[in-house]
Amino acid sequence: MKNNPVVPYILILAFGIGLIFFMSLQGADNKKEIAAEHEGGGETTEANDDGSALVQTCIGCHGGDLTGQVGPNLHGLDEAHIVDVLTNGIPGTPMTPGMKNEAEAKAIAEYISSLE
Repeated sequence: MKNNPVVPYILILAFGIGLIFFMSLQGADNKKEIAAEHEGGGETTEANDDGSALVQTCIGCHGGDLTGQVGPNLHGLDEAHIVDVLTNGIPGTPMTPGMKNEAEAKAIAEYISSLE
């Protein structure tokens, strides 16, 4: 009898599935450890941040230097207006109400106002 050429492929497939299964178990065991390392989530930022990290969400519409693209130029706007827009939004635009909390909005406004 000849050796079946499919057998090595079946063995490799079974080994691969077993390896994936055991690696997923290892990852499930480390889930609490990984969560503790990244506690607080990736989107939130301290209110004492200078605003530069928070401005990353603005770049998509206002450009990398915030001088405008789809959205308007942000340079020269006063802090109160920026805080108002970030907390209350602008109807009919992607600037929806509640985009940022008050502390984040103030940090962003201070940062944008400091730009020249």
